[in-house]
Amino acid sequence: MELPIDHFRLLGVSPAADAQTVLHTLKLRLDRPPDQGFTQETLLARAELLRNSADLLSDGERRARYEAELTNLSVAETSLVPGLEVPPSREVAGLLLLLEAGQGAESFEAARRGLNPPQAPALGSSREADLTLLAALACQASAEDYRKERRYEAAAQTLQLGLQLLQRMGQLPASRQAIERSLAALLPYRILDLLSRDLAAVAERQEGLQLLEQLVQQRGGLDGQGDPDFNAGEFQAFFKQIRQFLTVQEQVDLFSHWAVPSSPTAGFLASYALTASGFSQRKPERIASARERLAAGGQSGMEPYLACLSLLLGQVETAQTLFAQGANEELRRWAAEQGEEPLAGLCAYCIDWLDREVLPGYRDIEVDVDLEAWFADRDVQLYVEREDRKHLRSGEAGAAGSFAEAPNLLADWSPAISGLGSGTGVPVVPHGLEQGAEEDEVEDELDWPSWPQWQLPQWQWPQWGRPLQAISAWFPPDLRLPALKRPALTRPAFKRPTFSRPELPPWGRPAAQILLALGVAAGGLALVRHRLAAGTPETRSPSSSSPAPLSQPAPLATPPSAKPAPPLPAALPLVSEEPTPEELQALLEAWLKAKAAVLAGGRAELPLDELARAPQVDRLNRQRREDEAAGLSQAIDSSVRRFTITSRSANRIEAEVELRYSDELRNSQGKVLERTPEGSRSNRYVFGRDGKTWKLVFFRPLA
Repeated sequence: MELPIDHFRLLGVSPAADAQTVLHTLKLRLDRPPDQGFTQETLLARAELLRNSADLLSDGERRARYEAELTNLSVAETSLVPGLEVPPSREVAGLLLLLEAGQGAESFEAARRGLNPPQAPALGSSREADLTLLAALACQASAEDYRKERRYEAAAQTLQLGLQLLQRMGQLPASRQAIERSLAALLPYRILDLLSRDLAAVAERQEGLQLLEQLVQQRGGLDGQGDPDFNAGEFQAFFKQIRQFLTVQEQVDLFSHWAVPSSPTAGFLASYALTASGFSQRKPERIASARERLAAGGQSGMEPYLACLSLLLGQVETAQTLFAQGANEELRRWAAEQGEEPLAGLCAYCIDWLDREVLPGYRDIEVDVDLEAWFADRDVQLYVEREDRKHLRSGEAGAAGSFAEAPNLLADWSPAISGLGSGTGVPVVPHGLEQGAEEDEVEDELDWPSWPQWQLPQWQWPQWGRPLQAISAWFPPDLRLPALKRPALTRPAFKRPTFSRPELPPWGRPAAQILLALGVAAGGLALVRHRLAAGTPETRSPSSSSPAPLSQPAPLATPPSAKPAPPLPAALPLVSEEPTPEELQALLEAWLKAKAAVLAGGRAELPLDELARAPQVDRLNRQRREDEAAGLSQAIDSSVRRFTITSRSANRIEAEVELRYSDELRNSQGKVLERTPEGSRSNRYVFGRDGKTWKLVFFRPLA
């Protein structure tokens, strides 16, 4: 047998070690033989191999020739590695030394081959016993090496091979139990490993979904407690992680399956996934299915969410009735500030609900919340028109049938529910009204295998009023990943879209009411802008202060008389087949510079549509129009401190970026109204390919 190791590594000394060090190391190795139960024959052979290596390395002439041979191997054009010839009588000892040198995978593979025909030793022989023990130790050592490298599936496959081998040999029951425990502990990490792979890896992701199903079934369902080795807190933290790697359709399928026969948590998540799928894909039928599932749960405190779903389906009076029933006093006051039209507050709340609670948490959804675009979609118009005709044929006025008249949605709706926050003291309010609360830092040390320190985007579980106890306990607001310290979070600012009043489409009064309210909502949102956090979604922290009224508007972002933009530098637009991190960083810095120029009331040096896709450009222009209407401008100073690519495919690249950032909010006279001191911001940016050009697609704060 030839061992893939040289004399230096076999003995455990550095190539620079002198003869005295070599002899001292030999003495230590001989004095400390393995104590796992190997036979005396194997231990004596191990000692002989160590002495042979020490003799060679302590002899100057022989060592010089050996080092020359190693040098020749290293400069050879072929990929050769050093090897040591070991006689058959010392093969087990050689594999033991290979394991001691940290080459568990090679030792396990050789031991496994030695136990299989035609090389299998005689039954009951000392060689069989030593090879079996060596295979068990090497299997666990190799799996541990893979686990440290976060190659969880490779670790699991190695453990499975080792377990099968030991079961066939019928030996070492304690080792078999240890391997089984390690396999069980690896199951969540295997799921993370497989589901986090590229969407093109269909087979691996399908295996991950099957393992996830197995894990949930072991627990007795999503709400179950049937796994004593994986307590509820750890399972909830794990599930919050994997949710980021699941597509919206995968979540719809999984949660719908787990909701049968009865899982309140799965049913609630299924309704959210259906809503996200329907809104992002402009499929109102899925919104209707989400409303039916949420209402069928019969849980109290769901009225505001059902109101939003009814609004998206064009059922205005139903939505207003539900919102009035479910909103507490604080939420009613906030809604009243959005505009004189009562529907304006509901529209603003629906925008915040979709943006904050429904749409985050899916691998394949990157969409801005735009109710105007939703109701302008032809499929949505046809659905609302069809439902309007159904109501008219049944003798109802418009789409104003009360929710109580829809028994298939909620058979026993109680109008006496007092308010969304009653009973819990946790009112649901949009961003900008609630105060950012510091979260306690929790660090929980677990035994091997420890939780991986994966940095994922934050996803906040919705804080519904008077929720089902099982759901609120399953996802407490201050839930943490074990052994993962997170800084206190500052809630992002409520995003205030600006809508122009469109022409009313010829498809019924309810939808026309909504579009009219969207125009009113835009004005209301502009009025409360000073009390809500101002600034870019990437960086500005929320602020509750209200600046003084301003009289003069700031200059337009791009005046009509502006000169054409100068030609792009050679590096932009970015058309590289495989852009480097430096090229992507240059693209991001160009976008940040252009954005700062626009928000300052000037114009960008480079065409915005060459740097980012239309939703990002439209969002920037909307924000500038809001500032211009309020007589404000922003002075932003930002630069990239660290740029790290975290995933890459042919048409999509994701990066984690640390920014140096500061800003000032100024009135038309240049007076500073608000200031954000210089600090760091960490965001996740996604770049996509439009034809041959790479552009910024999407971003989200990391914390």
